[in-house]
Amino acid sequence: QLQASGGGSVQAGGSLRLSCAASGSIFSINVMGWYRQAPGKQRELVASISWGGSTNYVESVKGRFAISRDNAKNTVYLQMNSLKPEDTAVYYCNSYVCSALGCKTYWGQGTLVTVSS
Repeated sequence: QLQASGGGSVQAGGSLRLSCAASGSIFSINVMGWYRQAPGKQRELVASISWGGSTNYVESVKGRFAISRDNAKNTVYLQMNSLKPEDTAVYYCNSYVCSALGCKTYWGQGTLVTVSS
């Protein structure tokens, strides 16, 4: 399973760091990512990172957000800087995990990020 943490409330221009740790009898984790869903909007991919460290970002966060991972800890991070009110959303981590139970996509429980102007 995935356990996310690090959300909260911040003023515009501030920073937050999200973490998401995978637990269980894990063999491997391929892509890890962060999605977000704002009220009344569809869930969108914010950033993703491969096992080897290749990253991908939605255009609106490029230069402000940085995704990273610690493969030894099965953890993915999202450093969010220069936050804007439009970044307000519930953020979900997502990982494709291979374990003793097989390979499947898991979602974290969601963590709320609120950015005030």
